[in-house]
Amino acid sequence: MSETTPPSTPPPSAAPAAPTAPPVRGADEIKRDPLVAAAVARAADAVLDARELVGEITLFIDTARIADVCRTFKDDGFVYLVDLAGVDYSKFPNHTGPRFSVAYTLYSFRRNARVRLRVWTDGDVPSVTAVWKTANWHERETFDMLGINFTGHPNLERILMWDGFNGHPLRKDFPIRGIDTGARIYPEVFPEGGGPKAGSTGKPVNDVNLYKGEWKAYGSSPAAQIGGGAKPAPPKPAPKPVAAPAPAPVAAAADDDAEEEA
Repeated sequence: MSETTPPSTPPPSAAPAAPTAPPVRGADEIKRDPLVAAAVARAADAVLDARELVGEITLFIDTARIADVCRTFKDDGFVYLVDLAGVDYSKFPNHTGPRFSVAYTLYSFRRNARVRLRVWTDGDVPSVTAVWKTANWHERETFDMLGINFTGHPNLERILMWDGFNGHPLRKDFPIRGIDTGARIYPEVFPEGGGPKAGSTGKPVNDVNLYKGEWKAYGSSPAAQIGGGAKPAPPKPAPKPVAAPAPAPVAAAADDDAEEEA
């Protein structure tokens, strides 16, 4: 019997190479990207910086000139203002610049592409309602939630919270549990115009759950306890059920039947 050579085992295939990360582009190179180059050229020095993340371009704009730059980008085909939102950086690690940033997300239907414009501010930003009518409500919401003032807005008032609400809920220093609501919610407790104001109940500003008992009457308040007065009278106890009369003894009925038969 002849000896045969066993088949050789093929060497293991090499693991596929990891995809290479796209090269990081500097600000000047991003500004020359065909998507934004024409608008950036017209905006000139109003574009202060440029960054790129996951293929999307963000341009940082001189705050005082944001309306003009938005008009430039709209004329270049970015006709749709997708969103306008503010961010509070007051507690962001190592942040030393202005407290707020406002981001404008623009979309071009012709290019099927987005561009983001951003400005920095400590409180005031020119309105872009003259560029996009939809910015009216976007700016009102940003003002309501963060207190950023949009100068030139035709009707800058709250859109989510009620008039007179104390504070701006998306600011980083706003109490997570909320604030005392005051006369707007509890008119029977606080005088007119007496709220909402932090601490208006005399309780700590972070303690809004003042009523400790069970309260199921939604839409109204346990006024006495919220106002700090006397506790409401306890509810009257329910009447005790009346016991049904006991049935006649069976033995007595049997004796009557026996007498009738006799």
